[in-house]
Amino acid sequence: MFEPDALGAGPRGPTASTRGLVDPAAARGGFALVRLDPAPDLADLVERHWVVRWDLPPGAEFTQVVIPHPNANVVAEAEGFAVHGIPGGLFSRTLRGSGAVLGTKLRPGALRVLVGGAGALRPGLVVPAGVALPGPRGPSAADVEDAGRRAVAAARAGDDTAAVAAVTPVLRAVAAERRTPRAAVALDRVARVLGAVVAGELGPDAGVADLADLVGTTPRSLQRLFADWVGVSPKWVLQRHRVHLAADLLAADPGRPLADLAAAVGYYDQAHLSADFARALGTPPATYGRRCAASRAALDRALSPAADGPAGTADLVAAGRA
Repeated sequence: MFEPDALGAGPRGPTASTRGLVDPAAARGGFALVRLDPAPDLADLVERHWVVRWDLPPGAEFTQVVIPHPNANVVAEAEGFAVHGIPGGLFSRTLRGSGAVLGTKLRPGALRVLVGGAGALRPGLVVPAGVALPGPRGPSAADVEDAGRRAVAAARAGDDTAAVAAVTPVLRAVAAERRTPRAAVALDRVARVLGAVVAGELGPDAGVADLADLVGTTPRSLQRLFADWVGVSPKWVLQRHRVHLAADLLAADPGRPLADLAAAVGYYDQAHLSADFARALGTPPATYGRRCAASRAALDRALSPAADGPAGTADLVAAGRA
């Protein structure tokens, strides 16, 4: 159940799944998502780029909630170009009118490289990109802010490739200035661990000791590595991945027995799943399953041939901080 199709992912393989969207059926008509690969020379720092665009009727609004991954994002939107650390809790965003956003999802640990210092790991960090990214030999604040504006304009125009191209030189210049051999070693070790979690290399009941074995270290050393570079613990990573998977499975099959769900995602019993799930989402899995069932029924009605809803809704893919 831990994405066996991704087996063998290495240091440049995925370090974050595409899970995390709360109640995906409810979001299908809210906005559309496109994911794009980073430039090869930035693949050690960038997981992927993403573009979200929406066009809602006058007076309508849509709020999406996301269960965050251990990844930071650099986001260009109409309100500005900013660096976003790992949220301290759930992330939510309310959309109105029409618009588009370009995001760059960083690999775990990359934010410390690009921003510098342990302060980059503060939960809920939000810093203007024009403050966080410029450096003595890197882009100027004006260059960074201009790149963000050009990225938003391209995304609104539907040119996703141009949106990515607008921010890539900025990221490349900052990376060239701030990469170090020490950081490269740390990020490779972190990527190996996160890649194994996403790919399910160790099975659903893997523990911190199993993750430490992957990189030839001790659990305590692995905990220090994550504290210094990622900002969350290996245990947090395992729990969050299990919650992501449980939420995804419930959304696909809201009636699935919770005892079966708990076993599928690596919990010894239903009670431990329920506790972690409620801690992450603020609602128990049974309640979440009922919510997803209602949303799927509403979506089915909206997409039926007799429905009067807008054409093309079924082609939309919901997204948050993707």
